[in-house]
Amino acid sequence: MTKILGPIPTERKSGEEPFHAEGRPIGGTLKDFWQWSGSNPLGNTERGILAEYLVAKDLGLHADVQQSWLPFDLQTSSGIRVEVKSGAYIQDWMQTAYSRIVFGIRPTFAWDPKTNEFEGVRRRQSDVYVFAVLVTRDQSQIDPMDVSQWEFFVLPTKTLNQVVGDQKSITLSRVRELGATPVPFGQISGAIERALESTGSQLGCS
Repeated sequence: MTKILGPIPTERKSGEEPFHAEGRPIGGTLKDFWQWSGSNPLGNTERGILAEYLVAKDLGLHADVQQSWLPFDLQTSSGIRVEVKSGAYIQDWMQTAYSRIVFGIRPTFAWDPKTNEFEGVRRRQSDVYVFAVLVTRDQSQIDPMDVSQWEFFVLPTKTLNQVVGDQKSITLSRVRELGATPVPFGQISGAIERALESTGSQLGCS
């Protein structure tokens, strides 16, 4: 008989949890691991996670923990499903020109961690996209922790579906053409509400 193993809930950690061998501390804590793995917020992977955190903080969701396996990144208390994508002109590698900012928007099959099964329909899983851009172009001044160096562009998923169909990516210039205007940190929540109202989007019907 196959044993059923349910999903393991994620608990928020303090960072002081020690590495150990069967309960015997071996030196080092979870905070040490975080410092080792996450000290470069300018890197592509880390910057994406940081952008998601900034949006979560703006929406008042940062006291929780990141849910890595959801088919979208965040969900507000009112049920709005949010997908966060990030981009930057300056990277942490040698560049001969600023990066062209392109975001991934490909439709996907949603996977449910509670059942370990995929949906049968490929679609964009959120109600709204937040495109987070680290806009600084001065390498000597760039600081991903400075929220004034970020701009956020909000587009309803309904707009993407209607205009670009199954397109897998979209440029920042095209996001602007579709009507998204930059908002600073602290105003993302309002921008999401206005964007959904402007298209008459209904939750769960992206």
